[in-house]
Amino acid sequence: MNVNHMNIKPDMKAGDLIREMGRSGVLGAGRVHRAAGLLREMIDDSEMALFMSVAGPLVPGGMRRIIRDLIDQEVISALITSGANLTHDLLEAFGGAHYREYGFDDERLHEEGIGRIGDIYTRSEDFEVFEARMQDIFSSIFKSKPHISIQELIYEIGGHLKDEMSIIRTAHMRGVPIYAPGIIDSMLGLQLWMYTQDNRVCLDAVRDMHSLSDLVFSHERIGAVILGGGLPKHYTLASTLLRGGVDAAIQITMDRSETGSLSGAPLEEAKSWAKAQAGSNLVTVVGDATALFPLILSAALSDGIDGGLRSFHD
Repeated sequence: MNVNHMNIKPDMKAGDLIREMGRSGVLGAGRVHRAAGLLREMIDDSEMALFMSVAGPLVPGGMRRIIRDLIDQEVISALITSGANLTHDLLEAFGGAHYREYGFDDERLHEEGIGRIGDIYTRSEDFEVFEARMQDIFSSIFKSKPHISIQELIYEIGGHLKDEMSIIRTAHMRGVPIYAPGIIDSMLGLQLWMYTQDNRVCLDAVRDMHSLSDLVFSHERIGAVILGGGLPKHYTLASTLLRGGVDAAIQITMDRSETGSLSGAPLEEAKSWAKAQAGSNLVTVVGDATALFPLILSAALSDGIDGGLRSFHD
């Protein structure tokens, strides 16, 4: 089969563009096309639970609504994420924002109360609101539930939010569990530690494994969308180990495989650990998830990939 050269035209839709990438079928273009097709298949499989793993600054990087909509439309069965992404969701839920175009003079930024994540910026006054609100929410939750799992805590936090665009609130409303095994390594975790200076609580990380395992074994097949790597990626894959691994998965990562890091490991490596089934359909795309996942998702929801799927707002 020949490599066909892509034909780019004005006003092309995402599905048309991805289809042209598939005509080439090789290198990054081919992988993006295969990822879009596999994502379509996973979403369309009524017997598959789809887990979404999110690492890196994806919420401050403009993907908050995408993740929220996937939860709201019940496309994903569980979200596994870093505590940082939850922090930034809460920051916006409390009226804060993420900003751009402040420049890269970090000492000046510090003096002005501005924090930098690449070319994304936050303001200290937004975090001050976040800190005050979280202390109030913790007081309300832990008064009646001093012993709670991480997933249960996130669920309870969602019940205190009013922002309809919040990932945490939407997950609460839809009954979609959010797991954050590394929650303490975040500003949200810091606020939790500060609360414990005057209050005694037990945050039970092991208890999360009961509900996550029940979710894994209650479905015929498990699929995964892995954006970034780190702890969320491993927690997602390891949760399926006792059933022999995921049946299908796509990952988008910027990390390299040569150092042996999990973040850069190709998904095929997971087969050796029984974290991916023999014969499972796996696609690794190397690139920035904030650029590639919206494109892949848009194509998967369009008519450009083998008939397409419903859109979020059909």
